Amino acid sequence: MRLPGSLLADLDSGLSQLELDGLLGFPSGDVGFQPALTHRQQHPFEGRLQHHGGWPYRARVIGPWSHKYPHLGEPGPAIGFLQELLRWWDRWLKGEDNGVLDEPMPRTWMQDSVPPSTSYEERPGRWVGEPASPSPHVRTVSHGLAAHRILPPSAAASPEREQQELSVESPLSVGQLAGKWCSYNAPPDLPYDQREEDGGSLVFETDTLAEKHGVLGAPAVDLEFTVDRPVTMVAARLSDVAPDGRATRVTYGLLNLTHRADDAEPEELEPGRRYRARITLNGVAQTFPPSHRIRLSLSTSYWPLAWPPPRPVRLTVFPGASTLSLPMRAVADSDEVAPRPFDEPEGAPPLRVTELQPGRQRWNVVRDLIDYHSALHVIKDSGTVLLDDIGLEVTQNAEEIYSSVGEDFTSVRGEVTWTTGFRRDGWNARAVTRTDPDLHGRGVPNPRPARRVRGRYAGAVPQLGRHGTP
Repeated sequence: MRLPGSLLADLDSGLSQLELDGLLGFPSGDVGFQPALTHRQQHPFEGRLQHHGGWPYRARVIGPWSHKYPHLGEPGPAIGFLQELLRWWDRWLKGEDNGVLDEPMPRTWMQDSVPPSTSYEERPGRWVGEPASPSPHVRTVSHGLAAHRILPPSAAASPEREQQELSVESPLSVGQLAGKWCSYNAPPDLPYDQREEDGGSLVFETDTLAEKHGVLGAPAVDLEFTVDRPVTMVAARLSDVAPDGRATRVTYGLLNLTHRADDAEPEELEPGRRYRARITLNGVAQTFPPSHRIRLSLSTSYWPLAWPPPRPVRLTVFPGASTLSLPMRAVADSDEVAPRPFDEPEGAPPLRVTELQPGRQRWNVVRDLIDYHSALHVIKDSGTVLLDDIGLEVTQNAEEIYSSVGEDFTSVRGEVTWTTGFRRDGWNARAVTRTDPDLHGRGVPNPRPARRVRGRYAGAVPQLGRHGTP
């Protein structure tokens, strides 16, 4: 069967994605759904599919994996990804009636609650199947906000709540425990216990849950707010809070508030004026068990995952006019769609290698309380291995340093250095790439060109967008 050429042309990279978020290692959420795509990046692709009336040539699987192929999936469980690809192509290239179309779309790993950790070998949970996308089993439930509380959906409006104002001006330290933007589940690149981050955030929390809550989709926060600076951002985090107080980040979303209405034409804010904005968090499939609480945390910085505004900003939120929307999955046992079990992971034998020098992973947070210099130092050293079949030594390591001084938002610095080396029989080659973003006082990239320094390219400059990320 031929795939429709006009559709493929409109989808651009549609064939490479096959709408297989998880199958290509690009799930769309966090902490198990480790994000390499944000909700805003994924939405246009799905939107064009809907424009064409959906796409039957799909097999959507969303797993708990980081930025790795699902047969190598970490955190586990890994699946028989290559077998799934073979079945998919057999159906659409050979016309085999192998049952692919009879399976639920999508199939999603519904994660159970876990304590916070910077890496996981396995994420407990279960596969759930949906009869269609969007799923008829998911409904959006809107929760009002009050002073530090997430209210039940049935909570009535009150004049007192309508008059409440809550404000936050986050320190630059909020974000040092956020983990990587695109995780490889390489310890320790997942977010840690959120309690320290929450100390510099505006926090809202449910009462203790009396029953299990399942969230499947992209939560959203609708805020009514004022600010005291024209340029600012907001980071929204959703956490699973255990009875002992430990908080595991489930998902998060970022919004540069100058992009609140339009990405193409950012507009500065008028201090003191009331605005509304929606912050859409990354999609997630998560179970919150009884006795736990759901926490929403808002901050005005999330460095170094997002570049901060040029100056500290005080954000004032009007909780009586703000809401948290959760996509709740509630399915009776009789309506549950049982997904076909995946095969065991298979793959080609790995290369034969001899380890010459072991690698190491480090994530060091250093704070000097004399000069108030803070630095996050990330080391991802893969060591040196010998490729036995061709006698080639390969060395690879990366070093990242993100620093700031006190609450001087203009002091933030980032530097990433990648080194790759090859050696064999008397020759030795090495490539070093250094990325050093340089932004001036208004938070706009310095337009200087990249320059060559001692064999290195320096001065590569990010373009900051809606989410504040380079």
